[in-house]
Amino acid sequence: MINKMPFGKTGHSSTRVVFGAASLSEVSQEEADKTLDLLLEHGVNHIDTAAGYGESELRVAPWLKRYPEQFFLATKTDQRDYQGAKDQFQRSLERLGIDKVNLIQLHNLAEPDEWEQALGSGGALEALIEARSEGLVDNIGITGHGLGIADSHKRALERFEFDSVLFPYSYILMQNEQYAADVKALIETCRERDIAMLTIKAITRRPWGEREQTRATWYEPLEAQEDVDKVVHWALGNPDVFLCSVGDVNVLPKMLDAAERFIDRPSDAEMDAVLAQKDMAPLFT
Repeated sequence: MINKMPFGKTGHSSTRVVFGAASLSEVSQEEADKTLDLLLEHGVNHIDTAAGYGESELRVAPWLKRYPEQFFLATKTDQRDYQGAKDQFQRSLERLGIDKVNLIQLHNLAEPDEWEQALGSGGALEALIEARSEGLVDNIGITGHGLGIADSHKRALERFEFDSVLFPYSYILMQNEQYAADVKALIETCRERDIAMLTIKAITRRPWGEREQTRATWYEPLEAQEDVDKVVHWALGNPDVFLCSVGDVNVLPKMLDAAERFIDRPSDAEMDAVLAQKDMAPLFT
């Protein structure tokens, strides 16, 4: 079983690997149910989906009926205005077949104009706060991509006490000095305030570029088990963070297997060897 730890101040103890349900965007219910069996096998108890993840919410819905109270459930809204976020969240509840989620997140809030709109008067955040007051959700989070997102999240925490943040985190990304400094500052803030930290893109090998896309991920993932072990163990080597699983159901088993066997973080020398051998490149530049 994959180890658990407190998910910030939410009161829930989540597995260190959270199931990234983007991997269910375009799969059949039969394929989705096979994935559920795998999650149960490894003890995963936290699902992270989104309104924008294709059929994901619909694929998760039967699981929630079959295993009520089994999972900490998070979804996301990519709307930036109050009404848009309110309507989209209500649709998510309907698609999921439930009347409440554990966490609702502002999805990929990275662009400055969208950031100001969503966090300002009449913005999406107001709709999420209202939903929390109505008992439709327990916690509110924020997510994002790109090299500016760690600093953006830190500034967002000055505007509102989010319960969780989600950001890219991998050995290769942390070779960028500015991003590494921003992530360090964000982690320190979250640790002090007991804010849960979700990380993504751990097993990225490089952007697809001109190569044929053979996986559902929008980056080329590492696939050899020994390589997946290294990058997963490196990410889990930070005891403060959770790791969102890969967005492809066929690569997922290797990631869960690696997480279950985690003991120690690999050395920088070991990681540098993987970077060189696999011709890795940062997803964000």
